[in-house]
Amino acid sequence: MSLKSNKIDEILKKKQLTWYWLFQHTNVGKTTIYEIRNSTNKHVEFETMEKIADALDVSLDEFRTKK
Repeated sequence: MSLKSNKIDEILKKKQLTWYWLFQHTNVGKTTIYEIRNSTNKHVEFETMEKIADALDVSLDEFRTKK
């Protein structure tokens, strides 16, 4: 898993939600969610991350990686 998918997974577990729930509540395609989860999509669109953050009720800052 990538850092983004690890963070999403952590938030989902904390909120007792699933990746399928995320797909249902983001209006993001199932393939895109699958690619994020499995780290096959190296570049996730800002709009997609915004939808995920909104659905999870977290700030986009939660997904920022430190350099």
